[in-house]
Amino acid sequence: MAWWGWPLPLIGAALLAAEIHMGYPGVRAWLPYVLLLPLAVALMLRLGKLRIAVTGGTDPELWVGTAHLPLRYIGAVDVVGSEGKRKALGPELDPAAFVVNRGWIPTLVRIEVVDPEDPTPYWVVSTRRPEQLAELLREGRPADVVDPDPAEVDIDPR
Repeated sequence: MAWWGWPLPLIGAALLAAEIHMGYPGVRAWLPYVLLLPLAVALMLRLGKLRIAVTGGTDPELWVGTAHLPLRYIGAVDVVGSEGKRKALGPELDPAAFVVNRGWIPTLVRIEVVDPEDPTPYWVVSTRRPEQLAELLREGRPADVVDPDPAEVDIDPR
């Protein structure tokens, strides 16, 4: 999660804790701060987490969060820089495309889907390391984690 996404939930948690503090004396006065502020931090960490991985095995797959695509159905892979992101997500976007966009990440990868039975023409995925992801997809190499920012990636090797 970008730095500018943190203040509002933390301020909200602090204000809610202050509201409870004003109504209760003793332990109940400080307990909301102990519970709500860490809860807000945990929520922000969870919302900013996304796992992008290329798995190996007999049928290698690209995993983006809980969605997965076998590598045999991947066609062209294009890296879209920050200057082309607005156009790729705006006028050039197919409504049937699978999109995972995190607004605070300036680059993304456009992955063509060549499965004749899949109505999705392509995937658009934002990642901090688009060149690395594109290279892995073009070569079909497995990698446990492509976007290893601890605040955004769940390291779960397959």
